[in-house]
Amino acid sequence: MEPIFTPEQLSEVHAYHAPGYLHSAIDAIAEPLAMLLIVRYLTVPLWRVTQRFAERRSGGLVRALDRVWGDRSWLTTVLFANLLFLGFTVIDLPSDVYFGYVREHAYGLSRTTPWMFVTDQLKSSAVSAVAVSALAVGMFGIARRLGSWWWIVAAVCAGAMLISAALDPYRSRLYLNQSPLPEGPLRTRITELMAKAHIEFRDVLVEQTSTRTVKVNAYFAGQGPTRTIVLYDSLLAAFSEEEVLSAVAHEAGHVREARWPGHVGTSLALFAFLALVEWLFRRSATKGWFGITQRADVRLLPLIVLLFDLGADLAGPLSGWASRDRELEADRYALELTQNPQAYRSMLVKLTRINKADPEPPRWYVMKGMSHPPMAERLAVIPGANR
Repeated sequence: MEPIFTPEQLSEVHAYHAPGYLHSAIDAIAEPLAMLLIVRYLTVPLWRVTQRFAERRSGGLVRALDRVWGDRSWLTTVLFANLLFLGFTVIDLPSDVYFGYVREHAYGLSRTTPWMFVTDQLKSSAVSAVAVSALAVGMFGIARRLGSWWWIVAAVCAGAMLISAALDPYRSRLYLNQSPLPEGPLRTRITELMAKAHIEFRDVLVEQTSTRTVKVNAYFAGQGPTRTIVLYDSLLAAFSEEEVLSAVAHEAGHVREARWPGHVGTSLALFAFLALVEWLFRRSATKGWFGITQRADVRLLPLIVLLFDLGADLAGPLSGWASRDRELEADRYALELTQNPQAYRSMLVKLTRINKADPEPPRWYVMKGMSHPPMAERLAVIPGANR
């Protein structure tokens, strides 16, 4: 069977991915170390700067919020949290520019202009600032008043995750234009395929990604009444109808997954982590860490982020294994749904070629938490793939 890449193409793919593998290996050590240094040496100076700035604010809205919170520390909390995450953004900026812009252009994968790239970064920063401010005020504000705050915050966050999933179709429109797939044979066949799969959806949209990237993709966004099938316009340009249907069938396999184990597991992990945070709140006030004298002081936030990142890193191999297993199950489901193994193989091969995916990445990289199986494993699922 024809290989995915010629030796020359495979050499280019390896050159494209090599910096990413190196960055992943270094980051596994450098990120926790950097966070540890921030916790040890920057927590107190950053808090002093934000406290001094907050004390100089005296507007009517500021005073009104002072009365709601109880003192001026609400502003210190918001400023401290945002400056901390702004620092993370600045630290990550060189790698974001290189991997998100420079390298993609060097290998002919990106069509993003510098203005588009900067605009996207600013949009992401604005969304993050709103989320960080809400989290800081919500978590630290409630914790100052209620000893059992972590039950409330965990329940609210669990519900927010469900709401966030339902809003996915609208979030992506912050960055890319979308339009309904025109009426025609492809829309009809997708509708028939989803009827066969017993999956209800609101619409099929075409995402205008070709102005930014040559990469191809298809995905389902939203849940229940907001569930939407989204196709990259570059996918429609490069793939046959049969291959597009194969890609949609794979995503349908994810829709049919049992999601409650993941939701339950995530909620339990969140409850456990916030219980640890409450213990840290009490312990820091007792021991006077970072000059803290009362529960729920924002100066603990860098330590909380460090522990969260370490937990995510430790869970990475397990969550990656589970994700890869789900991908293979989605492949099997799509093959059963479409009954067209030739088109499915062709779809995977084209996807790999256009996106310059490494068909056989280093095993350590896969085990570290890679979300998709190597292409060789996915092709092996297809009947007759090795003939």
